[in-house]
Amino acid sequence: MVTRVNGFSGMDIDSMVKNMMTAKRAPLDKLNQQKILLNWTRDSYREVNSKLVDFRTNKLTDKYGVSSALNSQKATVTGNTSAVKVDATADSNGTPMTVEVKELATKSSFTTGVLQTAGSPSSMARLSTTLGDLFGTGAPESFDLYINKTTITFKASDTISSVISKINGDKTANVKATFDDLSGKFTVVAKDYGTTNNIILTDKNGETKTSNPFLGLLGITSSKIIAATNAEIVVTNTSDPTAAQTYYPENNKVTVNGVVITAQVRSNGENSKITTETDPTVAVTNIKAFIEDYNTLIGSLNSLISEEKYRDYAPLTDEQKADMKETDITNWTEKAKSGLLKNDDIIKQALSSMREMITDKLGVLSAYGITTGSYFDKGKLVLDETKLKQAIANNPQGIQDILQGPSSATDSGLFDTLAKKIDGSLDLLNKRAGTDRYSTDITTSFKTESVMGKKLKEYNTRISSMLTMLDNAETRYYKQFTAMETAMSKLQSQSSNLFSTSS
Repeated sequence: MVTRVNGFSGMDIDSMVKNMMTAKRAPLDKLNQQKILLNWTRDSYREVNSKLVDFRTNKLTDKYGVSSALNSQKATVTGNTSAVKVDATADSNGTPMTVEVKELATKSSFTTGVLQTAGSPSSMARLSTTLGDLFGTGAPESFDLYINKTTITFKASDTISSVISKINGDKTANVKATFDDLSGKFTVVAKDYGTTNNIILTDKNGETKTSNPFLGLLGITSSKIIAATNAEIVVTNTSDPTAAQTYYPENNKVTVNGVVITAQVRSNGENSKITTETDPTVAVTNIKAFIEDYNTLIGSLNSLISEEKYRDYAPLTDEQKADMKETDITNWTEKAKSGLLKNDDIIKQALSSMREMITDKLGVLSAYGITTGSYFDKGKLVLDETKLKQAIANNPQGIQDILQGPSSATDSGLFDTLAKKIDGSLDLLNKRAGTDRYSTDITTSFKTESVMGKKLKEYNTRISSMLTMLDNAETRYYKQFTAMETAMSKLQSQSSNLFSTSS
């Protein structure tokens, strides 16, 4: 450590060293500014990544890509409106039908008798009752339930409420437990329909028995387990009563003539009548929303590559900020951040590929009132809603085939091809900036082994080396000035002694 001597010569050593170091720090300031710009640019890429992921996943795939989004068929139930629920698919052929629900499908289940606490007098169990309360004196410390090849362990201190939580929380058991406070009965029902999901109770050895303390406590035997049953639904062509079929779905659902029929209650002699018609409302609403989302996306991307760049506004150093007002710092920084992605190649490629996909489909899209605007609109889509509604009424399947692809072909619709093009752009962003191809979160960490991640490491290494060099230079300057001051102090002392002796 250098001992700084200041004042013998009358010079302001600290100010002199500071001024000398200011010139030497210029390359470091420039390097720090380049690092700041890199981080800003990487943050901007992450925002672009977020927009692209959102459009690809939340819009194209999960919202507009599902068949129901562009389904122009609508099914209506008259007569017994309680017995069935109906949903028309795009394959609906308009055949009028009559439906009779004779039986509903049921899930496998078992229900205990009224659970009573042990001892005298006994009382009906509640949710707060423990297994120990039910078993009484001599209750084992733990109980095991072997259900659907899964073992669930309970303690004597577990309440009926906690027993239910443990059963329902075990995903492999695939059952749901409930307790009725009014009847005092405990029920377990399979989560899924079908005989393949029948509840199986075993002993600890895996044998199909119900002789274990927990089941004995509940009074459960194999004879009390109810097997799943299938529904019985009769569907008749209203126009041709001789054309009728009986269906036995295990989950109460059957699809006939493109209409999904879900049985809800028995018909009890009053049948349900189903008619279908073309209704473009849902399809038109979603197509309009898609066009708005698409235009918003390309509008934001076009703004980024055409944003003005202020080359005279470099990121501010800490020393510069110290002499500025907060509002001035904000205004300066806004200009410094402007145009970071001007003419960016990845964004331009993304826009170009999306426009190419739209252009390839313009011939068929225009028949549905979807066109592109003028040159100045930079690829935005324009919709003639009246023309779209009429075209859907004339050919409801057509627009679905164009946007989502025919049911006979996969990944062939406009939505799929756009999603694939966006995937390519996301790959490029991932390699350059280290962004997450699947996340819209703009706070996620960057992949360090990206092009920009490696560049940032390089900046950090260079900055660290430069800081060490500057510290050494500053130390050297102070050593030199300290030596000078020490020498001048000695000279002054010697001169004083000389004059003192001669006098």
